[in-house]
Amino acid sequence: MAIAADSTAEQAPNPAPHEPSDEPRKAPDQPDRGEDNGVDFDEEEDDAEELDGPPAYKEKVKAVFRRLHAEPVGIRVHDVIIRGNFKTRGSLIEAEVADLLRSAGTVQGLVRASSHANALLRRLDVFDSVSITLGAGPPEFPGTAIVTIQVVEAARPYNRGIFFFPKKEDAQSGHFLPTLPIIAFVTARQELEVISWPVEGWFMLKNLFGYGDMWNVSGEYGWDQSSKIDIGVYLPRLKSIPTPLTARASILSEDWLKFSSYKQRLLGLKFGLLSTWHHNLSYDLAWRTLTDPSQMASESIRRQLGHNLLSALSYAYKIDKRDSEFRPTKGYAFVSTSQVGGLWKNGLRFFRQVLMQPTSRG
Repeated sequence: MAIAADSTAEQAPNPAPHEPSDEPRKAPDQPDRGEDNGVDFDEEEDDAEELDGPPAYKEKVKAVFRRLHAEPVGIRVHDVIIRGNFKTRGSLIEAEVADLLRSAGTVQGLVRASSHANALLRRLDVFDSVSITLGAGPPEFPGTAIVTIQVVEAARPYNRGIFFFPKKEDAQSGHFLPTLPIIAFVTARQELEVISWPVEGWFMLKNLFGYGDMWNVSGEYGWDQSSKIDIGVYLPRLKSIPTPLTARASILSEDWLKFSSYKQRLLGLKFGLLSTWHHNLSYDLAWRTLTDPSQMASESIRRQLGHNLLSALSYAYKIDKRDSEFRPTKGYAFVSTSQVGGLWKNGLRFFRQVLMQPTSRG
């Protein structure tokens, strides 16, 4: 976080301006400290001649920091200025951080709010860098500060990749499992047995329309005659809706002959309704075609052959105390996902519970 060089008081409020006088101004023997409710910025102007040397300037800065450590210094945000957003909408940045910054009532609180705001803007993943500068407000508004947000938009607004990776599979870790009309079971991800080597590729466009939107296309092809194509969009916020919104369309074809005796094709839509750090709520709607090439399926599966409309509401609760999400070395994480299917009258009804505990690398 950058601090304005002309704000040696570290965003402390300005005192009321001195009354004009016809007589030449003289430096007092003892500098006028002004009111106790803020750091006097005009003092720096009045004593400019005394602060020409670096030692004097450093001593004044130290005095300001001692003041900030000793007691809260009241302040009010006068304005929030955004610079560098040539493509990103200013309304998006304001919606993310403006209320947070304006809620600060002290210099110390404003510094903390600025650090939090910096992290929120970086989390949008559309900026290469974000810096927040805190400066003194206009002289006619004492006790105020101006917050300047300087962003550098991503030089490369896209990402892409293609790779092979080993994938462990389990008969109970697939998508909508066509076993019984009502399904209730627990999946433990540590009990996976079959390993396949699919190839996966993806392409993502960032901030296409300036709303922090992410558009991505991904495809996966497995040598066991399974394939998947996804097209999705992510919006960090939409107008007054404070939570991110997601929508995804997918086409899935998979062969479950190694577990049972059927194949399925899915054409589905998924909508993210609520997404926070701990909670995630989504709705799935899919059109499924189930076939039995081997003619050896059980009676429960044969009742579901053909076309089915699948609708499900999924809720996930996550706890993550790891030191890193991608390469953790310590801590723990736990994800519980509950899925209720059959929301439509003629849909397949089921209940599904999945428990997952990612491990840390020692």
